[in-house]
Amino acid sequence: MVYAMIKIGNVLVNLILSVLFLLYFPKLIEDNPNSFASSLYIDNFEIGYIFLANIIASLLTFVILSPDYVFLKWKFDFKLWKKMMRYGLPIMVAGIAFAINEQFDKILLAKLLPAKIAEAEVGVYSACYKLGLFMVLYRTAYTLGIEPFFFSHASDKNAPNTYAMVTKYFVIFGSFILLTVIVFADLFKFLMIRDSSYWVAMKVVPLIILANFFLGIYTNLSVWYKLIDKTYIGAYISIAGAIITLVLNFLLIPTMSYYGSAIATIGAYGSMMTISYYLGNKYYPIPYDMKKIGSYLGLSIFFSIVSFYKFRENYFVGAGLLLIFLYFIYYNEKETLLSILNRKTKTE
Repeated sequence: MVYAMIKIGNVLVNLILSVLFLLYFPKLIEDNPNSFASSLYIDNFEIGYIFLANIIASLLTFVILSPDYVFLKWKFDFKLWKKMMRYGLPIMVAGIAFAINEQFDKILLAKLLPAKIAEAEVGVYSACYKLGLFMVLYRTAYTLGIEPFFFSHASDKNAPNTYAMVTKYFVIFGSFILLTVIVFADLFKFLMIRDSSYWVAMKVVPLIILANFFLGIYTNLSVWYKLIDKTYIGAYISIAGAIITLVLNFLLIPTMSYYGSAIATIGAYGSMMTISYYLGNKYYPIPYDMKKIGSYLGLSIFFSIVSFYKFRENYFVGAGLLLIFLYFIYYNEKETLLSILNRKTKTE
Protein backbone atom coordinates (compact mmCIF):
# COMPACT_ATOMS: atom_id res chain seq x y z
CA MET A 1 0.00 0.00 0.00
CA VAL A 2 2.84 2.38 0.84
CA TYR A 3 4.51 1.57 -2.48
CA ALA A 4 1.25 2.20 -4.35
CA MET A 5 0.67 5.51 -2.56
CA ILE A 6 4.19 6.73 -3.34
CA LYS A 7 3.87 5.78 -7.01
CA ILE A 8 0.44 7.40 -7.33
CA GLY A 9 1.70 10.48 -5.47
CA ASN A 10 4.60 10.79 -7.91
CA VAL A 11 2.21 10.70 -10.87
CA LEU A 12 -0.18 13.23 -9.29
CA VAL A 13 2.63 15.71 -8.48
CA ASN A 14 3.98 15.35 -12.01
CA LEU A 15 0.52 15.91 -13.49
CA ILE A 16 -0.35 18.89 -11.28
CA LEU A 17 2.97 20.64 -11.94
CA SER A 18 2.66 20.03 -15.70
CA VAL A 19 -0.81 21.58 -15.71
CA LEU A 20 0.44 24.56 -13.66
CA PHE A 21 3.48 25.16 -15.87
CA LEU A 22 1.76 24.66 -19.23
CA LEU A 23 -1.78 25.96 -18.66
CA TYR A 24 -2.28 27.94 -15.45
CA PHE A 25 0.87 30.10 -15.24
CA PRO A 26 0.78 31.30 -18.89
CA LYS A 27 -2.84 32.39 -18.42
CA LEU A 28 -2.03 34.05 -15.08
CA ILE A 29 0.86 35.97 -16.65
CA GLU A 30 -1.26 36.96 -19.62
CA ASP A 31 -3.87 38.45 -17.26
CA ASN A 32 -1.21 40.04 -14.99
CA PRO A 33 1.88 40.75 -17.12
CA ASN A 34 3.56 42.81 -14.36
CA SER A 35 3.17 40.18 -11.64
CA PHE A 36 6.12 38.56 -9.86
CA ALA A 37 5.34 35.24 -11.59
CA SER A 38 5.94 36.79 -15.02
CA SER A 39 9.55 37.58 -14.09
CA LEU A 40 10.17 33.91 -13.26
CA TYR A 41 8.34 32.29 -16.15
CA ILE A 42 10.39 31.41 -19.26
CA ASP A 43 8.70 31.69 -22.64
CA ASN A 44 8.95 28.85 -25.16
CA PHE A 45 10.25 26.48 -22.49
CA GLU A 46 7.34 24.00 -22.56
CA ILE A 47 9.47 20.85 -22.99
CA GLY A 48 11.80 22.09 -20.26
CA TYR A 49 8.86 22.47 -17.88
CA ILE A 50 7.82 18.86 -18.55
CA PHE A 51 11.31 17.75 -17.46
CA LEU A 52 11.19 20.11 -14.47
CA ALA A 53 7.87 18.65 -13.30
CA ASN A 54 9.35 15.18 -13.61
CA ILE A 55 12.48 16.13 -11.65
CA ILE A 56 10.49 17.75 -8.82
CA ALA A 57 8.16 14.72 -8.56
CA SER A 58 11.15 12.36 -8.45
CA LEU A 59 12.92 14.53 -5.86
CA LEU A 60 9.86 14.47 -3.59
CA THR A 61 9.71 10.69 -3.94
CA PHE A 62 13.35 10.49 -2.91
CA VAL A 63 12.74 12.77 0.10
CA ILE A 64 9.83 10.57 1.25
CA LEU A 65 12.01 7.46 1.00
CA SER A 66 15.17 9.06 2.43
CA PRO A 67 14.52 7.98 6.07
CA ASP A 68 14.82 4.37 4.90
CA TYR A 69 18.33 5.14 3.64
CA VAL A 70 19.34 7.06 6.77
CA PHE A 71 18.44 4.26 9.18
CA LEU A 72 19.88 1.42 7.15
CA LYS A 73 22.95 -0.34 8.51
CA TRP A 74 25.33 -0.21 5.56
CA LYS A 75 27.43 -3.21 4.73
CA PHE A 76 28.78 -4.49 1.41
CA ASP A 77 28.05 -8.17 0.81
CA PHE A 78 30.19 -9.29 -2.11
CA LYS A 79 28.47 -12.69 -2.48
CA LEU A 80 25.06 -11.04 -2.57
CA TRP A 81 26.36 -8.41 -5.04
CA LYS A 82 27.55 -11.19 -7.40
CA LYS A 83 24.16 -12.89 -7.23
CA MET A 84 22.40 -9.59 -7.89
CA MET A 85 24.63 -8.82 -10.87
CA ARG A 86 24.10 -12.30 -12.28
CA TYR A 87 20.35 -11.83 -11.90
CA GLY A 88 20.10 -8.15 -12.84
CA LEU A 89 22.49 -7.64 -15.78
CA PRO A 90 20.49 -9.84 -18.18
CA ILE A 91 17.36 -7.92 -17.19
CA MET A 92 19.17 -4.68 -18.08
CA VAL A 93 20.06 -6.15 -21.49
CA ALA A 94 16.42 -7.20 -21.88
CA GLY A 95 15.40 -3.64 -21.04
CA ILE A 96 17.59 -2.25 -23.83
CA ALA A 97 16.11 -4.77 -26.27
CA PHE A 98 12.62 -3.80 -25.06
CA ALA A 99 13.41 -0.14 -25.78
CA ILE A 100 14.26 -1.15 -29.36
CA ASN A 101 10.88 -2.88 -29.66
CA GLU A 102 9.08 0.17 -28.28
CA GLN A 103 10.82 3.04 -30.06
CA PHE A 104 12.72 1.95 -33.15
CA ASP A 105 9.64 1.68 -35.35
CA LYS A 106 9.19 5.47 -35.22
CA ILE A 107 12.92 6.05 -35.78
CA LEU A 108 13.03 3.68 -38.75
CA LEU A 109 9.88 5.19 -40.25
CA ALA A 110 11.63 8.55 -40.31
CA LYS A 111 14.78 7.04 -41.84
CA LEU A 112 13.35 4.61 -44.39
CA LEU A 113 10.46 6.61 -45.85
CA PRO A 114 10.97 9.38 -48.44
CA ALA A 115 11.80 12.65 -46.73
CA LYS A 116 8.74 14.46 -48.09
CA ILE A 117 6.29 12.09 -46.32
CA ALA A 118 8.36 10.68 -43.42
CA GLU A 119 7.47 13.32 -40.82
CA ALA A 120 3.74 13.16 -41.60
CA GLU A 121 3.69 9.34 -41.51
CA VAL A 122 5.50 9.26 -38.14
CA GLY A 123 3.05 11.86 -36.83
CA VAL A 124 -0.16 10.01 -37.74
CA TYR A 125 1.28 6.68 -36.57
CA SER A 126 2.39 8.09 -33.20
CA ALA A 127 -0.99 9.77 -32.70
CA CYS A 128 -3.01 6.60 -33.32
CA TYR A 129 -0.49 4.56 -31.31
CA LYS A 130 -1.81 6.47 -28.27
CA LEU A 131 -5.05 4.49 -28.39
CA GLY A 132 -3.01 1.54 -27.17
CA LEU A 133 -2.72 3.43 -23.88
CA PHE A 134 -5.62 1.53 -22.31
CA MET A 135 -3.86 -1.80 -22.72
CA VAL A 136 -0.51 -0.27 -21.72
CA LEU A 137 -2.02 1.03 -18.46
CA TYR A 138 -3.60 -2.35 -17.71
CA ARG A 139 -0.35 -4.18 -18.44
CA THR A 140 1.81 -1.72 -16.50
CA ALA A 141 -0.40 -1.65 -13.39
CA TYR A 142 -0.57 -5.43 -13.42
CA THR A 143 3.20 -5.85 -13.89
CA LEU A 144 4.02 -3.54 -10.97
CA GLY A 145 2.08 -5.73 -8.58
CA ILE A 146 2.40 -9.22 -10.00
CA GLU A 147 6.14 -9.86 -9.67
CA PRO A 148 6.19 -9.43 -5.86
CA PHE A 149 3.17 -11.75 -5.78
CA PHE A 150 4.90 -14.38 -7.90
CA PHE A 151 8.04 -14.30 -5.73
CA SER A 152 6.09 -14.40 -2.46
CA HIS A 153 4.37 -17.62 -3.60
CA ALA A 154 7.48 -19.24 -5.09
CA SER A 155 7.98 -21.66 -2.16
CA ASP A 156 4.35 -22.73 -2.09
CA LYS A 157 3.85 -26.25 -3.44
CA ASN A 158 0.72 -25.05 -5.27
CA ALA A 159 2.57 -22.10 -6.84
CA PRO A 160 2.37 -23.41 -10.44
CA ASN A 161 -1.43 -23.77 -10.14
CA THR A 162 -1.67 -20.26 -8.69
CA TYR A 163 0.41 -18.81 -11.53
CA ALA A 164 -1.76 -20.64 -14.07
CA MET A 165 -4.95 -19.22 -12.55
CA VAL A 166 -3.55 -15.66 -12.40
CA THR A 167 -2.50 -15.84 -16.05
CA LYS A 168 -5.93 -17.09 -17.09
CA TYR A 169 -7.67 -14.17 -15.40
CA PHE A 170 -5.15 -11.73 -16.84
CA VAL A 171 -6.11 -13.01 -20.29
CA ILE A 172 -9.84 -12.78 -19.47
CA PHE A 173 -9.68 -9.13 -18.38
CA GLY A 174 -7.18 -8.25 -21.11
CA SER A 175 -9.39 -9.82 -23.77
CA PHE A 176 -12.33 -7.78 -22.52
CA ILE A 177 -10.25 -4.56 -22.64
CA LEU A 178 -8.99 -5.48 -26.12
CA LEU A 179 -12.50 -5.96 -27.50
CA THR A 180 -13.95 -2.91 -25.69
CA VAL A 181 -11.29 -0.48 -26.92
CA ILE A 182 -11.46 -1.78 -30.49
CA VAL A 183 -15.28 -1.65 -30.59
CA PHE A 184 -15.31 1.95 -29.34
CA ALA A 185 -12.00 3.08 -30.89
CA ASP A 186 -13.73 5.62 -33.11
CA LEU A 187 -15.29 7.24 -30.03
CA PHE A 188 -12.04 7.25 -28.08
CA LYS A 189 -10.28 8.99 -30.97
CA PHE A 190 -12.38 12.12 -30.34
CA LEU A 191 -10.97 12.28 -26.80
CA MET A 192 -7.36 11.29 -27.48
CA ILE A 193 -6.69 12.42 -31.07
CA ARG A 194 -8.43 15.77 -31.52
CA ASP A 195 -6.96 16.53 -34.96
CA SER A 196 -8.96 14.56 -37.53
CA SER A 197 -6.06 14.65 -40.01
CA TYR A 198 -4.34 12.00 -37.84
CA TRP A 199 -7.24 9.55 -38.12
CA VAL A 200 -5.95 8.12 -41.40
CA ALA A 201 -3.77 5.74 -39.35
CA MET A 202 -6.66 4.31 -37.30
CA LYS A 203 -6.31 0.98 -39.10
CA VAL A 204 -3.19 0.21 -37.00
CA VAL A 205 -5.03 0.59 -33.68
CA PRO A 206 -6.21 -3.07 -33.36
CA LEU A 207 -2.68 -4.29 -34.09
CA ILE A 208 -1.09 -1.98 -31.51
CA ILE A 209 -3.59 -2.95 -28.79
CA LEU A 210 -3.15 -6.64 -29.52
CA ALA A 211 0.65 -6.26 -29.54
CA ASN A 212 0.58 -4.71 -26.07
CA PHE A 213 -1.72 -7.50 -24.91
CA PHE A 214 0.77 -10.08 -26.20
CA LEU A 215 3.48 -8.24 -24.25
CA GLY A 216 1.36 -8.49 -21.09
CA ILE A 217 0.86 -12.23 -21.62
CA TYR A 218 4.61 -12.55 -22.16
CA THR A 219 5.16 -10.82 -18.79
CA ASN A 220 3.02 -13.50 -17.16
CA LEU A 221 4.70 -16.35 -18.97
CA SER A 222 8.21 -15.03 -18.26
CA VAL A 223 7.97 -15.45 -14.48
CA TRP A 224 9.58 -18.88 -14.71
CA TYR A 225 13.08 -17.68 -15.69
CA LYS A 226 13.09 -15.18 -12.83
CA LEU A 227 12.01 -17.77 -10.27
CA ILE A 228 14.78 -20.19 -11.28
CA ASP A 229 17.46 -17.46 -11.63
CA LYS A 230 17.89 -17.89 -15.38
CA THR A 231 17.29 -14.28 -16.34
CA TYR A 232 19.81 -14.61 -19.17
CA ILE A 233 17.12 -16.57 -21.03
CA GLY A 234 14.86 -13.51 -20.73
CA ALA A 235 17.64 -11.42 -22.27
CA TYR A 236 17.89 -13.86 -25.20
CA ILE A 237 14.12 -13.74 -25.73
CA SER A 238 14.12 -9.93 -25.68
CA ILE A 239 17.05 -9.80 -28.09
CA ALA A 240 15.17 -12.16 -30.42
CA GLY A 241 12.18 -9.79 -30.22
CA ALA A 242 14.41 -6.81 -31.01
CA ILE A 243 15.89 -8.59 -34.04
CA ILE A 244 12.40 -9.43 -35.31
CA THR A 245 11.39 -5.79 -34.81
CA LEU A 246 14.35 -4.49 -36.81
CA VAL A 247 14.13 -7.08 -39.62
CA LEU A 248 10.37 -6.69 -40.14
CA ASN A 249 10.57 -2.90 -40.03
CA PHE A 250 13.34 -2.87 -42.64
CA LEU A 251 11.37 -5.26 -44.84
CA LEU A 252 7.87 -3.78 -44.47
CA ILE A 253 8.25 -0.01 -44.01
CA PRO A 254 9.32 0.74 -47.63
CA THR A 255 6.11 -0.82 -49.01
CA MET A 256 3.62 -0.60 -46.12
CA SER A 257 4.79 2.46 -44.14
CA TYR A 258 3.44 2.60 -40.56
CA TYR A 259 1.20 -0.42 -41.11
CA GLY A 260 4.40 -2.42 -41.57
CA SER A 261 5.68 -1.04 -38.25
CA ALA A 262 2.49 -2.15 -36.51
CA ILE A 263 2.87 -5.65 -38.01
CA ALA A 264 6.50 -5.71 -36.83
CA THR A 265 5.42 -4.79 -33.28
CA ILE A 266 2.81 -7.53 -33.09
CA GLY A 267 5.26 -9.98 -34.69
CA ALA A 268 7.96 -9.22 -32.12
CA TYR A 269 5.74 -9.43 -29.03
CA GLY A 270 3.84 -12.44 -30.37
CA SER A 271 7.14 -14.26 -30.98
CA MET A 272 8.43 -13.41 -27.50
CA MET A 273 5.19 -14.71 -25.97
CA THR A 274 5.40 -17.96 -27.94
CA ILE A 275 9.11 -18.56 -27.21
CA SER A 276 8.61 -17.93 -23.49
CA TYR A 277 5.70 -20.37 -23.35
CA TYR A 278 7.71 -23.07 -25.14
CA LEU A 279 10.83 -22.67 -22.94
CA GLY A 280 8.74 -22.33 -19.78
CA ASN A 281 7.21 -25.75 -20.43
CA LYS A 282 10.72 -27.12 -20.61
CA TYR A 283 12.33 -25.47 -17.56
CA TYR A 284 9.43 -24.70 -15.19
CA PRO A 285 6.16 -26.37 -16.30
CA ILE A 286 3.02 -24.47 -15.29
CA PRO A 287 -0.38 -26.10 -15.91
CA TYR A 288 -1.96 -23.27 -17.93
CA ASP A 289 -5.54 -23.89 -18.99
CA MET A 290 -4.65 -23.38 -22.64
CA LYS A 291 -8.09 -24.45 -23.84
CA LYS A 292 -9.81 -21.59 -21.99
CA ILE A 293 -6.97 -19.09 -22.47
CA GLY A 294 -6.95 -19.83 -26.19
CA SER A 295 -10.74 -19.57 -26.45
CA TYR A 296 -10.89 -16.16 -24.69
CA LEU A 297 -7.99 -14.78 -26.69
CA GLY A 298 -9.18 -16.23 -30.00
CA LEU A 299 -12.80 -15.12 -29.58
CA SER A 300 -11.85 -11.57 -28.56
CA ILE A 301 -9.52 -11.27 -31.58
CA PHE A 302 -12.19 -12.67 -33.93
CA PHE A 303 -14.88 -10.32 -32.57
CA SER A 304 -12.43 -7.40 -32.79
CA ILE A 305 -11.74 -8.13 -36.47
CA VAL A 306 -15.45 -8.41 -37.23
CA SER A 307 -16.29 -5.22 -35.33
CA PHE A 308 -13.46 -3.02 -36.63
CA TYR A 309 -12.98 -4.21 -40.19
CA LYS A 310 -16.55 -5.28 -41.09
CA PHE A 311 -18.93 -3.27 -38.89
CA ARG A 312 -16.80 -0.28 -37.90
CA GLU A 313 -18.73 2.43 -36.02
CA ASN A 314 -21.81 0.19 -35.97
CA TYR A 315 -22.14 0.21 -32.19
CA PHE A 316 -25.20 -2.04 -32.13
CA VAL A 317 -23.13 -4.84 -33.64
CA GLY A 318 -20.06 -3.93 -31.54
CA ALA A 319 -22.02 -3.78 -28.27
CA GLY A 320 -23.77 -7.04 -29.19
CA LEU A 321 -20.43 -8.78 -29.71
CA LEU A 322 -19.22 -7.37 -26.38
CA LEU A 323 -22.30 -8.75 -24.58
CA ILE A 324 -21.84 -12.16 -26.23
CA PHE A 325 -18.22 -12.17 -25.06
CA LEU A 326 -19.24 -11.25 -21.50
CA TYR A 327 -21.78 -14.08 -21.48
CA PHE A 328 -19.09 -16.44 -22.78
CA ILE A 329 -16.88 -15.44 -19.82
CA TYR A 330 -19.76 -15.90 -17.36
CA TYR A 331 -20.71 -19.28 -18.82
CA ASN A 332 -17.15 -20.61 -18.51
CA GLU A 333 -16.29 -18.99 -15.17
CA LYS A 334 -19.65 -19.05 -13.35
CA GLU A 335 -18.54 -21.69 -10.83
CA THR A 336 -15.57 -19.56 -9.78
CA LEU A 337 -17.64 -16.37 -9.75
CA LEU A 338 -20.43 -17.98 -7.68
CA SER A 339 -17.93 -19.42 -5.19
CA ILE A 340 -16.39 -15.96 -4.73
CA LEU A 341 -19.84 -14.42 -4.21
CA ASN A 342 -20.83 -17.16 -1.73
CA ARG A 343 -17.58 -16.71 0.19
CA LYS A 344 -18.19 -12.95 0.34
CA THR A 345 -21.78 -13.47 1.54
CA LYS A 346 -20.64 -15.83 4.32
CA THR A 347 -17.98 -13.35 5.42
CA GLU A 348 -20.53 -10.56 5.65
